[in-house]
Amino acid sequence: MSWVRVPSPALVVIAADIVAEAERLLDHAEAGGTPLRLLGGVAVRLRAPDGLPAAFERSYGDLDFVSAPGSTAAVARLFEDAGYDGDRAFNALQGRRRLIFLDAGNARKVDVFVGEFTMCHTIPVADRLELEPRTVPLAELLLTKLQIVELNEKDVRDALALVHGHEVGDGGGDTIDAGHVAGLCVRDWGLWRTITANLARCRELVRDYALPESERATVERRLGALLERIEAEPKTRGWRLRARVGERVRWYELPEEV
Repeated sequence: MSWVRVPSPALVVIAADIVAEAERLLDHAEAGGTPLRLLGGVAVRLRAPDGLPAAFERSYGDLDFVSAPGSTAAVARLFEDAGYDGDRAFNALQGRRRLIFLDAGNARKVDVFVGEFTMCHTIPVADRLELEPRTVPLAELLLTKLQIVELNEKDVRDALALVHGHEVGDGGGDTIDAGHVAGLCVRDWGLWRTITANLARCRELVRDYALPESERATVERRLGALLERIEAEPKTRGWRLRARVGERVRWYELPEEV
């Protein structure tokens, strides 16, 4: 990476605690009118209504945000003002869809996705950024965790934490919007294939975590309810045509390591 240091105001102090720093950046964005919402593991923690159960606690290495289409310049100014260095080469080439900033003092990287979240699959978020004040909506937050084809333990942990803390149903707010998840999955066979496989995998793995039996049963029930809602949703013509091809053609992207 090629980092360029931007002189920071003398009074700017980046918080060593990553959760506190996420909240500082969100406050800074709100004050400046820049649309910025948190995603990733820190967002899962912020959305935990009563704090995370010990079984789902983990450390966090980096921060991830999403902003609105066309906000690249505003986001760059926001992070420069907040004391961050930009990846000059990456941001010049990819800044219309993704930006990277560095907190050298805490050895942390910040990713900002612009307009949509794209890794193994693309999760649209632009039209729903205003639904929540601090993070992306719970449905998108869960999808960004489950869209990973080779699901790792921290993403399983975060997905289970999210389902543990929130009911699955219709609508948004503190409910994981099953209708929105289903609607995205039935338009895209590849997304459906990955999300349903990972929901089933999470339901198998929940017993590996030290939860009271009643809480474990609740998580299993909610995961099952979401799977059922996805399967019950009428599939689009495009979904049915792609389903005929199945796994003979790769249904996901291989995200670039940066």
